[in-house]
Amino acid sequence: MKAWQYIAARGGLENNLKLNTGAPMPVPKDPSTQHVIQVLSVCLNPVDYKIAELIPSVMLRKPNTPGIDFVGKIATAARGSKLVKGDTVFGIAALSPLAAGALAEYVAVPTEGVAKVPPGVEPIDAATLGVAGLSAYQSIVPYVKKGDKIFINGGSGGVGVYSIQIAKILGCHVTTSCSAANVNLCRTLGADEVIDYKGSVLEALRKSGGFKHIVDNVGNDFQLYWQAHTYSQPSAKFVRVAGGPSLRHLAFATTARLWPGFLGGGKRQLLGFLARPRLDHLQQMGVWMAEGKMKAVIDSRFPFEKAPDAFRKLKTQRAKGKVVVDVASTDP
Repeated sequence: MKAWQYIAARGGLENNLKLNTGAPMPVPKDPSTQHVIQVLSVCLNPVDYKIAELIPSVMLRKPNTPGIDFVGKIATAARGSKLVKGDTVFGIAALSPLAAGALAEYVAVPTEGVAKVPPGVEPIDAATLGVAGLSAYQSIVPYVKKGDKIFINGGSGGVGVYSIQIAKILGCHVTTSCSAANVNLCRTLGADEVIDYKGSVLEALRKSGGFKHIVDNVGNDFQLYWQAHTYSQPSAKFVRVAGGPSLRHLAFATTARLWPGFLGGGKRQLLGFLARPRLDHLQQMGVWMAEGKMKAVIDSRFPFEKAPDAFRKLKTQRAKGKVVVDVASTDP
């Protein structure tokens, strides 16, 4: 089978990907807990390249096939599963960003990360619901109720477009930040207030005030956390969805946890975040999409042979929504 693989990522993952036309077919380690999927499309995420580019090549398993989010058809169903061969499914191939394996014609995936595409939902739209959808869902749903004011930093990216929609489904008042070029997009997704991030975001938040929950999908402005007490309620939580393994981010996370608020540190609870595979969460988002309450926002689509160019597009950080690689026809 064909698979995009790499053995090192120095100089950029996109410059190290090689198309292996003779890659071995995946074999489930446990046939009772893994499906084999014929991949239709893969939706890229920043985590697909950020970790790989940080780790020394000597520490990487070789070769690696990236790609977490997918939509595809069941080629071989896990033993005892209600899914059958030919079912169109979506989800996450694995939580490991180094070798999740979806950027290939076939991939073995864990059953807990796979849901059936509901009737009426386009497969390409379902492909966008993996990491981005789970991140939005799990950073918001457990913490809010109808009527709460929520601030979403970064509303036009892959996670942000779902953060806005999920918060509105739950009945929240949503304020978000984005570039001036994406203000209309965020408003069409349901945002009540949109802040141009090139202005004074903190000043705008202070004027609005009273936020019950804060989600940071960008992770570059640490003052949003240090000053959270000036624009949020005392019980508000600050969830950092973004934030890579760089020394700068690690230093912030360490300082924020060790520096007490009464000595000048952060005065709001800071929550780290890692999306988890949850079948019920994937299914709920699929239902919302089928009902028209959620819609996918796709910036661009690339053919399988142009996968490195898809990563280049993603790394510009200017994509409105998701970047997708089409692996096969939607009707193989």
